[in-house]
Amino acid sequence: MTGGESGGMRARGHGGSGHRAVPHTADVRVEAWGPNREECLAQAVTAMVETFADVRGVRPRAVRRARITGAGDEDLLAALLDEVVFRVEVDGEVPVGVDARATGDGALEVRLAVAPLAEMEITGAAPKGVSWSDLRVGPYADGWCCAVTIDV
Repeated sequence: MTGGESGGMRARGHGGSGHRAVPHTADVRVEAWGPNREECLAQAVTAMVETFADVRGVRPRAVRRARITGAGDEDLLAALLDEVVFRVEVDGEVPVGVDARATGDGALEVRLAVAPLAEMEITGAAPKGVSWSDLRVGPYADGWCCAVTIDV
């Protein structure tokens, strides 16, 4: 994978999408990238979910829709991940698929294909929140990338 640097994050290759967990003391840090902001944020959700649950082969049982608003891209990322934390903690539902679309007013319309937490293998501590420390979202030459620390 190749790419440039954006605020200390290594941007990932040529307009493609992806994500990964990176070493971090005590909590979990994830990086995500995509050809546009919405795909990058959706990849961040997938990365966060993969830090605590194995969703491979799990079929969604429902689709939940959410309108995510914020004052900027960092706010949108934090609010989107907080929405996932809420669904896991309160509803016992985990996204196994994510689709995010921009609205004309800067918000996101998000579709979360969800499955019960009880139907998947738990592989780590469930997220408790999103840290604002060192949270980054931004464009780079081939798309967008983000990095965020998840409190567990």
